[in-house]
Amino acid sequence: MIAEVPTLAIDLVEFHENSTVLNDEYIAHRLGLIPIRFQAQDSVRGGDCHGQFLPHNECLCYDRCPRCSVEFELDVNFDNVAPTRPESEQGLPLTVTSRDLISNNECVTPAHFLNPEEQDEAHDEGISIVKIGPGQHLKLRAIARMGISKEHAKWCPVAVATYRFCPIIQINNDACSTLTNAQKQELVDTCPDQILMIDQADGRIKETPDAWETATFTEDLSIIQHSMKARPEDPDFVRVSHSTDRFIFSIEGTGAMDAEEILKSGLRVLKDRLRYLAQVVEGLKDMS
Repeated sequence: MIAEVPTLAIDLVEFHENSTVLNDEYIAHRLGLIPIRFQAQDSVRGGDCHGQFLPHNECLCYDRCPRCSVEFELDVNFDNVAPTRPESEQGLPLTVTSRDLISNNECVTPAHFLNPEEQDEAHDEGISIVKIGPGQHLKLRAIARMGISKEHAKWCPVAVATYRFCPIIQINNDACSTLTNAQKQELVDTCPDQILMIDQADGRIKETPDAWETATFTEDLSIIQHSMKARPEDPDFVRVSHSTDRFIFSIEGTGAMDAEEILKSGLRVLKDRLRYLAQVVEGLKDMS
């Protein structure tokens, strides 16, 4: 998922005018790191661009075409925008953002924000590129192409991908019934993951609804239980162990693709590679 899921990213920038404080190379680098989102007309998800675009080195066109690239135009002139701003802001620097990139493909746009919550908290209209002042003008054309992060990190759709074992929480109600209410509360409070709670109806210890998400297999519970036992060989009141056949996989995207689509695309890439391996093995059998 990190290395071989294809996405779109700005790969070429043609500058027509740049009188900002940043040089061309710096702005081109920033543009390349803006996540580019492909969203099919009948979908609300950031999806897999595989099948919709060709890698640039595989396309038969001379330079570029809609089959292998998407063009973005950006043209922001401070002196033209300033009169349209509130009077109190007309002299302040203007932030050029990803919102100013105009795509020639309605299905392809910059991923301005990761989610609606981030958009509500943001002070800008999108991903900041550069700030301009009076007399400054930025005009360019950016070409986005499909690639994988084995070539460059800008094509990586994943910010974080982790997995951990699924916890198994076993509560020995018979043993817990020998504890006082104060001991039960101490047991609940000792756990740093807050995976336990006391049922107000019957006073029993039970796991919290989100215990499977927060359990981290710390030793705190084991230590406090040993001090509460009448004998060291007595069974534990609560035991937290990890499953041997289940795990929790977490994916955080950059905004170019939804997490579910990243997983599906990763499985497709793996399936294609296994199919290719099977064909090679069959070919070797035929040769022998």
